[in-house]
Amino acid sequence: MKFLGSKLLATAAVILTVSTGVSNAETLRLLTWGSYAPDEVIKLFEAEYPDITVEPTFSNNEEMIAKLRATGGSGFDLAQPGFNRVTAAQEEFDIYKPIDLSRINVDALRPDFLEKVKQVASVDGVVYSVPHMWGTSGLVVDKSQAPEINDWLDICDAKYEGKTSMRLKRSILVGSAFAMGYNPYEAYADLDEYKKILDEVGEKLIACKSVIKTYWTGGDDLSNLMLSGEVIASDTWDSTAFKLHRENANLVYVPPKSGTLGWIDTFTLPKKGEADDAAYKWINFLLRPDIIPLISASTGSVVATKNGIDLLPGDMKTIVAEAFTEEDLANIKFAAQILPGVEDIEGQVLERIKAASN
Repeated sequence: MKFLGSKLLATAAVILTVSTGVSNAETLRLLTWGSYAPDEVIKLFEAEYPDITVEPTFSNNEEMIAKLRATGGSGFDLAQPGFNRVTAAQEEFDIYKPIDLSRINVDALRPDFLEKVKQVASVDGVVYSVPHMWGTSGLVVDKSQAPEINDWLDICDAKYEGKTSMRLKRSILVGSAFAMGYNPYEAYADLDEYKKILDEVGEKLIACKSVIKTYWTGGDDLSNLMLSGEVIASDTWDSTAFKLHRENANLVYVPPKSGTLGWIDTFTLPKKGEADDAAYKWINFLLRPDIIPLISASTGSVVATKNGIDLLPGDMKTIVAEAFTEEDLANIKFAAQILPGVEDIEGQVLERIKAASN
């Protein structure tokens, strides 16, 4: 009986240990972009923090807001919306909690990007986000065919009839507005002024239809057009242009002289997240020099740290460094907060362009 009693006590101790381990375990529920949480990085994180399991859900800006709005900010512990999508969603739906900058290695971040995010993604002085990834939209140009193209509306020049392309989305509207001498981001706060600017842009892009060969809808679509030589210039994301450059050295990313359009994706805490400690550990993990190359290899974009470009893997460092001068970086037009009514105006103009005859 004494032996049996000892055996029962030992068994009970094992059960207690296992149950305690389970109760201490955390699940970090990410709401992020498709390439921002690669399996390799998750495995490295979980090996370093065996009490945390990472569970990613891949999404986009609109879906992130919709999911968090539907749940009142619950169901996820860390989200990664664009920095210009945070404030309006927070003011209208109250779906985020303040972020504690003292728990993040902010010294690793580019000060200009950090300040930009703090400026745009704050409500009443309370900061809700810090930067993670950044990139730009500009032009991809076959320099052997059109070396003089260097601004948004150059792809509408009649001498390139049937040889250029564009994507009918916000970026071409905003980029064209900058090329025409306007600052569309400043006009967001005055919808009448923004509509006036975009009506003029719309007329320009309707006239451009006689030049454009086709409108592309996805990265693969554009890649096929450029690599086949059907198209020699288009607006695009920088990451797509960098990939094309690897296939054909004549295809280069050109930051428009009126300014590239910049985006920054953030780390933001949903209001009812239940794993803040794990979230802060994940943020700091992704900002480490040994992890940054893995993230950039997955996303094709640059981490918003001071040495983000230097830590790009393989030939990415050379390609990106060659694409941007310091003047180009200083001339990035980072997106403004999307205010109510802005997208409605843009949608109407885009539909008008689509419907117009050549």
